[in-house]
Amino acid sequence: MRAAFSLLALVIVAAIVLSLAKKQATALKPLPGSPAASAALPMPKAVGEQVQNSVDEAARRAAEAASAATN
Repeated sequence: MRAAFSLLALVIVAAIVLSLAKKQATALKPLPGSPAASAALPMPKAVGEQVQNSVDEAARRAAEAASAATN
């Protein structure tokens, strides 16, 4: 039962992190017809790497929490 709750918590945390990453990614998209706005945005590849690192870190923390809960 404890393992099931830990797994559920892991899924919930992953869903929250992915949802926040998606919101941030959509907020970074430039408006059509505004070249000045697109010039001020960071490199898309760098942003993608930051998002992936955040997701990986959240998954690692959730896995650690699940592991600690089962011990």
